[in-house]
Amino acid sequence: MPSQRFVTPEIQSFLNGLSAAQKVQIATIAAAFTGLLSLFNIAGRFIWASLSDHIGRKATYYTFFALGIILYATVPSSGHAGHVALFVGAFCIILSMYGGGFATVPAYLADMFGTQMVGAIHGRLLTAWSAAGIFGPVIVNYVREYQLAHGVERAAAYDITMYILCLLLAIGFICNYLLRPVEERHHMSDAELETERKIGREIFAERSARRTVSVPAKESGPPLIVLAAWLFVGIPLAWGVWTTLQKAAVLFK
Repeated sequence: MPSQRFVTPEIQSFLNGLSAAQKVQIATIAAAFTGLLSLFNIAGRFIWASLSDHIGRKATYYTFFALGIILYATVPSSGHAGHVALFVGAFCIILSMYGGGFATVPAYLADMFGTQMVGAIHGRLLTAWSAAGIFGPVIVNYVREYQLAHGVERAAAYDITMYILCLLLAIGFICNYLLRPVEERHHMSDAELETERKIGREIFAERSARRTVSVPAKESGPPLIVLAAWLFVGIPLAWGVWTTLQKAAVLFK
């Protein structure tokens, strides 16, 4: 049961009208849907990042924006028509692109701005991403409340939001087109680059000297240890994927 602070009188009235079996069913479906979205988020980080190595980062982001527009635009109609597979599939692909965007953006930044300052640039980008993570839900909530206040049916309260997201993705598509690598006149000279690298080496050496315990470097571990490490990570991951898929089957019954 959600915290009472976040339960509006309307939601509370709706919950009070449900039987115990209906509440369990809703919770089961919500958990299955959330788990499936998480699974696609993880998979997208591997799939989209690997694909970007072949088609390029810019083309990958073109795909994110164009495919996102199509999927968000189809969500209202598929939801109202009761096409559960299309509705769930659209959001699964959207979440895969969300994870893929996180995994691909560091390489994209390196392509555009070089590798020397990519860490600092990535940090600034994540700050903007975090700001969007705050303002985005606020905008969505205000749009929903505005819709409800003007007599829009509750089941259609998020339709306009989907189309607004399509517009934002279209703007992102244009921004991706306008994005260009740093002009050569702004590139660091060999002397400046060597100075930056020297500073980095000095900082690394200073931090290394502070370590009280030194571990000798090894090129690779014995095959059995490597296999055991993969099994240690892979078995729980495989179990989690299988469990999530089993629970997600309830969405299509």
